[in-house]
Amino acid sequence: MPATDTATTPTAEVLAQAVEALGGQQRDGQVHMADEVAEAMSEGRHLLVQAGTGTGKSLGYLVPAMLHDKRVVVATATLALQHQLVERDLPRLVEAVKDVPGVDTSYAVLKGRSNYACLHRIRAGVPDDQGTLVDVPTGSMAEKVLELRAWAEEETEQGASGERDNAPRHTDREWRQVSVNHRECLGAAKCPFGAECFAELAREKAQRSHLIVTNHSLLAIDAIEDVPMIPDYDTVVIDEAHELTARVTQAATDELAAPDIERAARRAARWTADTDGDPAGDLEDAAGQLAEAFEAIAPGRIDAIPTHLSDALVLVRDAARACLSAFPRESGGEAEGDAGRTQAKGMVQEVFVNAERMAAGSQADVLWLGEARDRFPARLHVAPLQVWGPMRDKLLTDKTVVFTSATLMLGGDFGAVATTLGLKPTERVGSLIATTDDETALPWKGIDVGSPFDYGQQSILYVARHLPQPGRDGLGPAQLDEICDLVDALDGRTLGLFSSRRAAETAAEAVRARLPHLTTLAQGDAQLPELAKQFVEDPHTCLFGTLSLWQGLDVPGDTCQLVIIDRIPFPRPDDPLMSARAKAADRAGGNGFMEVSATHAALLLAQGAGRLIRTTTDRGIVAVLDPRLETARYGRFLKASLPPMWSTTDPALVRSALKRLGQAA
Repeated sequence: MPATDTATTPTAEVLAQAVEALGGQQRDGQVHMADEVAEAMSEGRHLLVQAGTGTGKSLGYLVPAMLHDKRVVVATATLALQHQLVERDLPRLVEAVKDVPGVDTSYAVLKGRSNYACLHRIRAGVPDDQGTLVDVPTGSMAEKVLELRAWAEEETEQGASGERDNAPRHTDREWRQVSVNHRECLGAAKCPFGAECFAELAREKAQRSHLIVTNHSLLAIDAIEDVPMIPDYDTVVIDEAHELTARVTQAATDELAAPDIERAARRAARWTADTDGDPAGDLEDAAGQLAEAFEAIAPGRIDAIPTHLSDALVLVRDAARACLSAFPRESGGEAEGDAGRTQAKGMVQEVFVNAERMAAGSQADVLWLGEARDRFPARLHVAPLQVWGPMRDKLLTDKTVVFTSATLMLGGDFGAVATTLGLKPTERVGSLIATTDDETALPWKGIDVGSPFDYGQQSILYVARHLPQPGRDGLGPAQLDEICDLVDALDGRTLGLFSSRRAAETAAEAVRARLPHLTTLAQGDAQLPELAKQFVEDPHTCLFGTLSLWQGLDVPGDTCQLVIIDRIPFPRPDDPLMSARAKAADRAGGNGFMEVSATHAALLLAQGAGRLIRTTTDRGIVAVLDPRLETARYGRFLKASLPPMWSTTDPALVRSALKRLGQAA
């Protein structure tokens, strides 16, 4: 991309100071991005920025955000990026711009309440299922929970944040013993430890700050679910924006299972015992009715709610409502009693809200029953059919939004992503996007600031056209032979991205058997950080896994010179939500396969291929074992979504290239 004449803009000047302070080098794409972001913020126009890996996009939006005259929120999808912003990029940026007149350098991190330790729960005890407060947990969790309590007290003494990310290693179940969600919280005014509360202190700091760093889920709850969590702001920058619709969907998804209702009923029994009848018992009976209804339904999507399920949901809803009404008014008793009451009522309230939503059978929602497995009961799930409408109505119409990611252009333009985000479909104009003449269209612009990498010289896209089309039974002999031949040619240094855990394990077993001199790791052998560490330390290693490796692994250098993708990652045909969205697109006159399935696959393919080239000196090959990428009509759309690698279908050429890479390494 040609350099833009931005040397005289205030944004470019401050960016240059920041880059120097960080010990980096100025990049044309980064400068272009920063000026476009600054312009979008000042004009109140939405912006989509595709910034390839290595562009330095964090500074590309942090500098204009710091210079903007109103509060800005930055929302990330991953904890890793949030940590990088708060621990590295922002402190150095603050140091670089501290002498710029009129710049407010204050910033804060804001997360959901359950991400902070709760001092009341730690000091006053943890209510059990009967609502009894116990001081020390029992069983195998005891030692870990006591360690977490001691850590939280140290955080208080040191004036630290009490965030879960900083806690000693623990499980979700252990963390729940020292935290509460927003429904269980007493509130700062009623809690005897409100003045020290980690969550409240974080909110107070956010109120005083110009820049707030948060996550997609909290942004969705605040803006779309109408639960006020974030202080008023003018602009939001959404990094890792390719994940936003999935995170918003996740935040708006609810579930219900019989054991959840029974647990809520047992907790409520203590507080509703003095009322007429037995409302807690009625709620527990309703749970049994729901369990029976689940047994009569096959797992999967529910397009029309059967009468017996509808009746059971109404019974649960009404019983939960009656139980809520039976809770006595607060009498200002002991804090411990208030905590037990608040938490019990919060559990019943959650049952009521979820049952009410499910019983409504709204066409705006998708309902499905998950299969019971081992110790996990059958669960009824409900999720929004689409999220672009709420995003458009409750976020895009009120705030200025900057979306950025390395993968926003699918099929060669921004149209597919822009539609899912709630921006009106638009006409393409050259490399930019301009809105149509439709007066209801939201003003937005899309730019691709390029990448510092020369993909055509640094990488090869190999499509194994000679292989049979993937079947439903997983990897066949031809695919396993191809995987072993490719790995053998490079002698390790391979990241395998598979569509299922079974496929990853099958491939790992085959490579271990045929190439025993290599170390072959499969996801699940250990925690991901431990696997990644071993992958980096030993060059003669293969790491095979599923979805979390497609997006969450960053291993630059010779560690990873071959990325194998077993098949185009279309959503499963029986995926309740994706299939419902595709069906809705077809009904609306669109193409459900292209709008939903192909777009989903293109995004994952781009993310998976992006694991290969992480620096300007990286070299390697992305091998796709699915011939449909070359032979199917939609293959052109998928390939146009990938980095511009040199492409081939010649297996002999690829093996020779891999051998040269292995020898050079």
